[in-house]
Amino acid sequence: MVKLTKIYTRTGDEGITGLSDFTRVRKTDARIEAYADVDEANSALGLALSFAKGEFEAQELALMTRIQNELFDLGADLATPLHESYEYEPIRVQESWIKDLENFIDQYNGKLDKLDSFILPGGTSLAAGLHVARTVVRRAERAT
Repeated sequence: MVKLTKIYTRTGDEGITGLSDFTRVRKTDARIEAYADVDEANSALGLALSFAKGEFEAQELALMTRIQNELFDLGADLATPLHESYEYEPIRVQESWIKDLENFIDQYNGKLDKLDSFILPGGTSLAAGLHVARTVVRRAERAT
């Protein structure tokens, strides 16, 4: 487990920040934008889940936790530029993660009635939070 003893570095005060390989890039770099959007998506999902007490079965909560962990790993992947070789093999998104997620989506969508119209965001706090998470995930997807 990574232990962070100091959260700030003051190395980004000039609009430059570091990637995981210590490469320095502008904070407006597309890679920074992408992993920031993924981080925000993860946080939005976490906020939505804070409203989920009693709403989900254990397996759904476990799935959401898995998705959050994989979003965190996606951020690490995005923070690591591609190189021919690495001293330590970086975390990379696996095709199996994508296939598993698509299978879960198909499984849960299969339980739903056919939609006849769009659903307006809102409803319960959990539903509204999941709608926010959904829209932030879509932005993160565009950024990546």
